[in-house]
Amino acid sequence: MSDNAAVEQEASGGRRGRGASGGAAARRAARAGGGPGTQLTYIKRKINVYEVLDEEGLALIEKNTDTVLEEIGIIFRDDAEALALWKEAGADVKGERVHFPKGLCRSLLKTAPSIYTQHARNPERSVQIGGNATVFAPVYGPPFVRDLDGNRRYATLEDFQNFVKLAYMAPSIHHSGGTVCEPVDVPVNKRHLDMVYSHIKYSDKPFMGSVTAPERAEDTVDMAKIVFGDDFVENNTVLTSLINANSPMVFDETMLGALKVYSRHNQACIVTPFILAGAMSPVTVAGTLTQVLAEVLAGASFTQLIRPGAPVLFGTFASSISMQSGAPTFGTPEPSLVSYGAAQLARRLGLPFRTGGSLCASKVPDAQAAYESANTLNSTILAGTNFVLHSAGWLEGGLASCYEKFMMDIDQLGMTQKFSEGVDLSENGQAMDAIRQVGPGSHYLGCDHTQANFQTAFYRSNIADNNSYEQWLAEGEKTAPQRANELARRWLESYEAPHLDPAIDEALKDFIARKKGSMPDAFT
Repeated sequence: MSDNAAVEQEASGGRRGRGASGGAAARRAARAGGGPGTQLTYIKRKINVYEVLDEEGLALIEKNTDTVLEEIGIIFRDDAEALALWKEAGADVKGERVHFPKGLCRSLLKTAPSIYTQHARNPERSVQIGGNATVFAPVYGPPFVRDLDGNRRYATLEDFQNFVKLAYMAPSIHHSGGTVCEPVDVPVNKRHLDMVYSHIKYSDKPFMGSVTAPERAEDTVDMAKIVFGDDFVENNTVLTSLINANSPMVFDETMLGALKVYSRHNQACIVTPFILAGAMSPVTVAGTLTQVLAEVLAGASFTQLIRPGAPVLFGTFASSISMQSGAPTFGTPEPSLVSYGAAQLARRLGLPFRTGGSLCASKVPDAQAAYESANTLNSTILAGTNFVLHSAGWLEGGLASCYEKFMMDIDQLGMTQKFSEGVDLSENGQAMDAIRQVGPGSHYLGCDHTQANFQTAFYRSNIADNNSYEQWLAEGEKTAPQRANELARRWLESYEAPHLDPAIDEALKDFIARKKGSMPDAFT
């Protein structure tokens, strides 16, 4: 294991992907919305948040939530330790159902940080979680991929590695994410080792840990300690984990087990009710918000029973469903209202907030995918979301990770980042010298200010085609997905891994080999 100083020295001296050397290539990449090696820092929002609830509405939902917690309660299933901790904390425990006195959960959450840093092995890639920061992370969880040959198939470890590489190279992705797809060609009980290693080996951005079993969470922490050192991990946050409530109003033993591991080691948990409104919560926005807040309060405050001060995020994943088929729908108004309202409730609690992404139900990266993803992403940003999972690559209601849509989404993320910078009111931004120079009746194309700013004045998509019809014909009549396909292939061909200390790499490989050798393969 390396000490912290060695980790920071190794990371800061690491190589970057191609295009990092500056010059004309870097300038072209910047004009075209970024490219490999032109990494952007996490967003520091300079635009106001959009709010849908006034004080009366917020107070009403909080009052109803207190009623739910006290009278109805939350189930903590198959976890005797959790039940004992709640009883000791003053809750009324009846079987596996915990009833919370008014104010108990909020009191516990006073120790949770409102802002913290998730450290990357490359310190330049570390991100702020909370406050005015927004962090984009890729799609999470799909068992299928739509590959670059147009096939829908089960994901493999090679696909997983490819998405990690693309996320590493993407300037508008700030976080490597977690299960960017499920590599079903690796045994279930061992694939977490390969996934965590892939995030460490093929990227130097922050990443997420395994939550599918407590022992897999422990393996993740142990691997992080090989990279960062024991003391650094115990006193700093280097991992984020996704802890879903089993809505409505249940936390199961798997999620609780992972939550306890990460919280004990001072690692972040995103406590997230997974809501398909109409099936897993009421059909109304206010009813859903009440249930979301109750589940988050119960789960998030439990992290503080495990370790006061452990970082925890207020998460929500809210979708509506088709009341005809029961299928989830995305990009619709009601989930946006839930996101806006939940963000307000999170700010009142003083917790960082997670929601949204580039969500759609479309089976291919078509107009439906674009519209639904744009609607979801727009509300995500305007809500003031701090951590955005599923920012790129989501397709088919989360069943598939799509290479082409990943590239199209990161292009939109770049635009979103530019928008979040707000209005430039500097002397250059005011452009008074340009207005004076040009005067009435002329144009700005050749003035000094335009010449000085034209390279970076406007975001330029590397997917969209804005050329003439004739030029589009001459270049092959390509659609946006076709251009995205070509871009993904070029990026993967040009990928170069960030430097990883060979001693750390060998220690990780040895750990993985020993772990895999200690158990037979299991595919269920």
